[in-house]
Amino acid sequence: MTRLFFALFVLLVAAAGGYWLFGMSGILWATNTALLALLVRDYFWGHKLEVWLRKGEPLAVIELSGFWGELVDRVRRGFKSRTLLAEQHQSRLKEFMSSIQASPNGVLLLDDEGRIEWCNQTAAVHLGLDDKRDAGQHIVNLVRDPVFTRYMAQGDFKNEVFMEGRSNSLSQLRKLQVQLHPYGDNKKLVLTSDVTARAQADQMRRDFVANVSHEIRTPLTVLAGFVETLQSLPLKRVEREKYLDLMAVQATRMQGLVSDLLTLSQLEGSPPPPVTEAFDLKALMSQVKSDAMALSALQGSDGQAVHALSFAWPEPLLICGSRAEIHSAVSNLVNNAVRYTPVGGTIDVLWKISPEGQALFSVTDNGMGIGAEHLPRLSERFYRVDRSRSRESGGTGLGLAITKHIVLRHGGSFQVQSEVGVGSCFSLLFPPSRVKFETQEAYLMPVLSEITA
Repeated sequence: MTRLFFALFVLLVAAAGGYWLFGMSGILWATNTALLALLVRDYFWGHKLEVWLRKGEPLAVIELSGFWGELVDRVRRGFKSRTLLAEQHQSRLKEFMSSIQASPNGVLLLDDEGRIEWCNQTAAVHLGLDDKRDAGQHIVNLVRDPVFTRYMAQGDFKNEVFMEGRSNSLSQLRKLQVQLHPYGDNKKLVLTSDVTARAQADQMRRDFVANVSHEIRTPLTVLAGFVETLQSLPLKRVEREKYLDLMAVQATRMQGLVSDLLTLSQLEGSPPPPVTEAFDLKALMSQVKSDAMALSALQGSDGQAVHALSFAWPEPLLICGSRAEIHSAVSNLVNNAVRYTPVGGTIDVLWKISPEGQALFSVTDNGMGIGAEHLPRLSERFYRVDRSRSRESGGTGLGLAITKHIVLRHGGSFQVQSEVGVGSCFSLLFPPSRVKFETQEAYLMPVLSEITA
């Protein structure tokens, strides 16, 4: 309205001026001239506005007045509002993309022809893709797993499929769960998840059940055979006692297996031992030594130990944790050394304190040793280097698994060093938080001796 009033005012002034100068004939000339001037001015300012908009710099300063100045201000305010809104949307988009990139699951977007539009880094790792190089490539040309190819071809994406993923290690293959979700105009969202740990857990559970079934079935078969023999044949007293002794051995073996299984179950289902409860190693190691000497004597004929056994530990040394658990772990290692070291061999059992305050328990023998290929799996449940020899020695195949679980519950680590024909060294390392001395002098003595050794 202001612009209209201004134009009418200019025309009236021009008409009045023309009439004053030239009379009635001057009115038409003056109003036409004024109208032309207004049009020229509007054309000039409109052209200036057009140039300003074409440059794409609406925030740049431009001097216009009146209607055109107000139009420029409104354009500038609208652009600022749109710019702010676009920045907010861009910020949210970046946050959304960052969250997808941080997701442990792979996300892959395919167009209506199955070509890759975008993928996060997890999907690239899972499927062996390059998120920049492979953009626009058909997914089937890059992921050549037959399971995935059939899944894409059948067009039924209600259920997920499992396939092998890309891995840098041949010994640790990646297992993937993949599912497609159609969206939009025949586009597809591909979600990948690494289920390697789940697959390994399932395999371990199946192996565990199979191993337990096998370990129990063997002594049960022997017991059933002896029972049938005792029931069906008239045996002499000496023969019957022999069979009963053999049955007792198998029963004891099954009891040991069940006891070890219960121990593992209790360890897995209970919280870590507190660091506030400490016990002296002297009584524990005295009992371990006595048991080891008795076990060694059983392998001889004169009631004397057939191994050269040595025990050493700093006194008074206290360990914080479960006495029963640590006794089980320590005795497992010592008894294994006695069982698997030939007669006349040497076994050294040692506790010592490192300069960092860690407690190291080690059992070293000069037995047959263990091949390097077996060392990574020694602490697996039911894993045996020599199955026949292990059964002869009465082992259940769970001792080292229990030992490792116990030391891990105490915040320590389990280590094995062995060489065929030389011997083995099994070690348990406990952190300083689990080590306690009754006096400061008792703590400093083994540390100083370790440093000066």
